[in-house]
Amino acid sequence: MLSDDTTTLETHGVKPSAQRVAIAGYVLHTKDHPSADEVWEKVKRAFPMVSRATVYNTLNLFVEKGLIRHLVLTEGRLVFDPNVDKHHHFIDEDSGKIYDLPWDTLKVSRVEQLEGFDVRDYQVLVRGKKRKEKRQTKSKY
Repeated sequence: MLSDDTTTLETHGVKPSAQRVAIAGYVLHTKDHPSADEVWEKVKRAFPMVSRATVYNTLNLFVEKGLIRHLVLTEGRLVFDPNVDKHHHFIDEDSGKIYDLPWDTLKVSRVEQLEGFDVRDYQVLVRGKKRKEKRQTKSKY
């Protein structure tokens, strides 16, 4: 029986080698926005023989096939995003963590009216500090 990741790869025209399935097993399901080296570190724990070059090449293939996106959200740092649906990003300035923001949370108007530009895609990048979640205090009653 084929794994879901194997089927996903085949559906996108990717030949599912053991290394590619191992990389897909992490990068297609993470909520993080990992760099190639972070993917390599995670994958080699379960698949120690995977090389850095294989990870880089596989990630680029996944981008080409539309499985993931590559983004430069901070200067000099390329990350990969398994969420290929339209969405925006928030970067926490304290931790550097990148959060997905649903598309409908922000409204950008009149993009199509930019003179001299044919816009094919856009996203908003928000920077700031994530608020601490308020703890629910239990009522005495």
